[in-house]
Amino acid sequence: MTTELAPVPPPKGGGDPTPKRRTADRVAFRIPAPPVSGVVRPRLLVVGLLLAAAAFLAFSVEISVGDIALPLGDVMKALAGTGDPGTELIVHELRLPRALAGLLVGIAFGISGALLQTVTLNPLASPDMIGITQGAGTAVVAGIVLGWDAGLGTQALGLLGAAVTGLLVYALAWKRGTTGYRIVLVGIGVAWICTSITDYLMARGQRFQAQAALGWLVGNLNGRTWDQIGPLAVTLAVLVPPAILLGRQIRVMQLGDDVAKGLGTRVQLVRVAVLLIAVGLVAFGTATAGPIAFVALAAPQVAQRLAGTPFPPPVAAGLTGAVMVLVSDLAARKLVPDTELPVGVVTGVLGAPVLLWLLIRANRAGSGG
Repeated sequence: MTTELAPVPPPKGGGDPTPKRRTADRVAFRIPAPPVSGVVRPRLLVVGLLLAAAAFLAFSVEISVGDIALPLGDVMKALAGTGDPGTELIVHELRLPRALAGLLVGIAFGISGALLQTVTLNPLASPDMIGITQGAGTAVVAGIVLGWDAGLGTQALGLLGAAVTGLLVYALAWKRGTTGYRIVLVGIGVAWICTSITDYLMARGQRFQAQAALGWLVGNLNGRTWDQIGPLAVTLAVLVPPAILLGRQIRVMQLGDDVAKGLGTRVQLVRVAVLLIAVGLVAFGTATAGPIAFVALAAPQVAQRLAGTPFPPPVAAGLTGAVMVLVSDLAARKLVPDTELPVGVVTGVLGAPVLLWLLIRANRAGSGG
């Protein structure tokens, strides 16, 4: 799904105009006109295609499930605009917004987590571990309890809270530059501060306000509308391309800040750019569906192990996040008869063992502190 740009010298004495160099896990290529060269990872490409197929299947099943079950064939016809009017009404107006919300939120959280884990060299550095998600949640809850949401809206409040929290974490971690280790430690502290403020606001708010905030804080896809999906879709279209383009600089930074600087990478500038992209993705994702727990933490790690790469691949992580959110929402709707649990309850149950496994693995590797 991603390519690593790398110079490949042209062939001498003629020969194949698009030569390839093969290794066990990658294929280097060069196209003379226009002059493009790069490296393709076949396993990553196959995993990406399989994840895309799994995400589309989960997306379709999500639409088919409801009080009136729809066959998958009828769902496909309705999505293509060739179904009967009744089915198209159910699909487009009632179920498609929820399914699209799950798909886009999962992509946003997965890519955001992959970027942060790669740039900090720490598998625990996800938005919900370093305070960005909590900051967005605090701002939205403040809007609900204090009445600000009528003026700004949850999208603007979520973006504002995540941006302020991200900048605060970066500023507090700054000491002649920043390191991934300091960002994680400072972020954990800031996350608890935001959680405490949110708890205070919940206790201060009236009963109906607290109930509305609590339902949103758990992470919920119920009642999603097209108005909530539009800003998130635009955010993904704007932020995902630069996230992919920064991939090479981010991977160079895995060699260490000194080596990366020696190779011409502007380390702090790249780190700030990655932080801003991650903040934007998680802010709009959180404003759309609430802070769905552990998706940004687990999805990059699952994608990395499926793809066999030394770093979490952003696109594969996004697709993994989409599958996790959609499958978890299906489980939340069917686990308890006649009750629809918030999707965050299921992701929390599934994500907690992943967090414990990462902590145990880091401790065994001698990096657990």
